[in-house]
Amino acid sequence: MSGVPRFPSPPAAHPGSSRGVDMWTHQSIEYVTVAGEAWLASASEYPRSMRALWESRPWAPTVLPCGRTFDVVNLPGLFGRRVLDELWATGPGCGPVATHRGRILLFAQVGAAQQLRTLLVWEEWARSVPPLLCHSAGDAITVPPVQRAVDAPEGPNRWIVAPDTREPWLPGASVLLWACVRAARTTTRQPSPAPLRAPLTPAPVTPYPLQLVDAGPPPS
Repeated sequence: MSGVPRFPSPPAAHPGSSRGVDMWTHQSIEYVTVAGEAWLASASEYPRSMRALWESRPWAPTVLPCGRTFDVVNLPGLFGRRVLDELWATGPGCGPVATHRGRILLFAQVGAAQQLRTLLVWEEWARSVPPLLCHSAGDAITVPPVQRAVDAPEGPNRWIVAPDTREPWLPGASVLLWACVRAARTTTRQPSPAPLRAPLTPAPVTPYPLQLVDAGPPPS
């Protein structure tokens, strides 16, 4: 049928990926390197001004546009963690990842957000994958601070995998689609907990007074 996207093949691992890694059992990479700052700043229309802002206020979150250097796929917190587990357990890994107010922000290739949105429109994917927010050209996101003060409490914005190179590997639409589908199937295979039921209690017994009935003298 014309106009219907073909189901993409499962992605192969990229050369720098690590398969079988449970990222939640390892220390997260929360600090942006100098090279990572340069990559983030390239998303801005004025990279030098952005670098100067970070130099004066490294602990402040900033807003960056999407569609120039990266797209972002915004997932619900629990489902997003399952998607990340799938990306690292079965490949090919992920690029920079952040959290924002309990949600997971996956940095993706430019154009991947729109392609993923189109693929998820079709019924077979939309039924099992929860609604996602796909940020592309024309959108902007809040990125965590490039540094976090040692004595500062953990805020709603932080890096899980911070940018550490000028050219980080970013997943495409097919990689993200397969990870979402696998995460959704894993969720549906898990048995749902039995509903809680109130303990059965015997119905109260209402005592009734005995009544004596005069039946007359016994028969002779």
